[in-house]
Amino acid sequence: MKEKILRSQQWFGKKGKDGFIYRAWMKNQGIPADEFQNKPVIGICNTWSELTPCNAHFRELAESVKRGIIEAGGLPLEFPVMSLGETLIKPTAMLYRNLVSMDVEESIRANPLDGVVLMCGCDKTTPALVMGACSVDLPAIVISGGAMLTGKYEGRDIGTSDIWRFSENIRSGLMTEDELNVAEAAMCRSRGHCAVMGTASSMACMVESLGISLPGNAAIPAADSNRKVLAQLTGRRIVEMVKENVTFSSILTRQAFENAIKVNAAVGGSTNFVIHLLAIAGRVGVPLTLDDFDKYSNGIPLVANLQPSGKYFMEDLYYAGGIPAVMKEIMKSLNTECITANGKTILDNIKDAKNWNKEVIAEVAAPFNKSSGIVVLKGNLCENGSIIKPSAASQKLMKHKGKAVVFENIEDYKARINDPLLDVDENSVLVLKNVGPKGYPGMPEVGNMGLPTKLLLKGVTDMVRISDGRMSGTGFGTVVLHVSPEAAENGNFAVVENGDMIELDVEKKLLNVVVDQAELDRRKSVLKPFENSFKRGYAYLFVQHVEQANVGVDFDFLKGGSGSEVSRDSH
Repeated sequence: MKEKILRSQQWFGKKGKDGFIYRAWMKNQGIPADEFQNKPVIGICNTWSELTPCNAHFRELAESVKRGIIEAGGLPLEFPVMSLGETLIKPTAMLYRNLVSMDVEESIRANPLDGVVLMCGCDKTTPALVMGACSVDLPAIVISGGAMLTGKYEGRDIGTSDIWRFSENIRSGLMTEDELNVAEAAMCRSRGHCAVMGTASSMACMVESLGISLPGNAAIPAADSNRKVLAQLTGRRIVEMVKENVTFSSILTRQAFENAIKVNAAVGGSTNFVIHLLAIAGRVGVPLTLDDFDKYSNGIPLVANLQPSGKYFMEDLYYAGGIPAVMKEIMKSLNTECITANGKTILDNIKDAKNWNKEVIAEVAAPFNKSSGIVVLKGNLCENGSIIKPSAASQKLMKHKGKAVVFENIEDYKARINDPLLDVDENSVLVLKNVGPKGYPGMPEVGNMGLPTKLLLKGVTDMVRISDGRMSGTGFGTVVLHVSPEAAENGNFAVVENGDMIELDVEKKLLNVVVDQAELDRRKSVLKPFENSFKRGYAYLFVQHVEQANVGVDFDFLKGGSGSEVSRDSH
């Protein structure tokens, strides 16, 4: 059989001046000449950064990936891309997801790589890397960084979701600053991303259920030695994927996306999953709509008892059997013939999975919550849709009618929410505008607004909240998110006023403002067209080209891909 000519040989296999330049400067790292002789070159796309605490252990994890690549006969070459740390970046990491995807895409295409290992952890690093890799479509595989160990405070388990509880307790006088400081020191007790089923864990579950990581990837804690084992096995596998030419486009079929939606429902995954999966589908060319999240979540119960929708943590999910055990519980609903990164089908990967703890992973016949997944709401308040996560909401508020208390932007909210004279009661509906993709810009995680202090003091713990922004995957409450079109697009949401009656009916999938369309049109007629306030740089580009939440918040010019060909040599 004729030996496959590797893409990297377009660089390292050249004769004369060009070949000399490509190889000679690489040799200053001590690489022997035979390493460049038709050996698969594997890029390790690393989002390590000390400004991204969730990914701060990635330099060490990359060494395990390298060992696997070398064992399998490949040449590993590690390279950095911009890293997005959810906890530090202002104004929001989401503003830069598309920028990182461009960084990844161009770094892969421009360099002599035959395959890529994507090192993902903190929320936006996973979709950004997957989006970029999809647009090049070389053989690629994901290794996630893993969740941190469960926090311990006052004899109980805590995680990121408790931050929202602590915040409300501080504001209502149920917790002191000293107690908060102790909790702060007790929560993040190891390397890794959030210990709950927040967005980072949801993204790790997403790549495993899509089939673009090895089985077991999602749940192994960052501090567990098995995370390094999986990284080494991932390094071995990518070399084989290059030989077999297994690319994202050969794995990411329509059926694979349906599986991911179903698994996200079963684990109570983040609402951010919606915009990221839509964006990935757009890059790989799979038709996917907002309505599909409603369709394929429907009938899938919540079987993973994890915060914020349940009780336990990612560490517990790992001990209980991880995502393979979850997928086996809902196997009858999955497309089990889908091929995955290890060359096997979903069925092959999960048929022998064991559920070791039914407190953590329930049976489909006796789930923790029959309400799961994402419900897509439609109505005159969200002409192109909005979403709610029923498993994290209050049952009593799933059908609700109340007067709007409107905040025109995040600054307005912060200025008025603690005002004792704020005209609000427990039946009111909090409405936050202009925190969408263009309006903020970047669509921050502010949708789960803290409740008015005067209501917290009365013991109110939840209210209906509506915004065109997002919510942290660690958050909870009866929160309607991703209203589309956003306020900055001058749809009906832009003209909701204080006192307007708003009706939410999750069962009927409706969200309406009780104002006739003629009045809404009159209000819209006096609105000024949205103007990009940025005059230069990336923020200007973002506002000019970002799409709405219902289609994934990607740039209009990044849909699809340009492949792996480079049309011109550099010398």
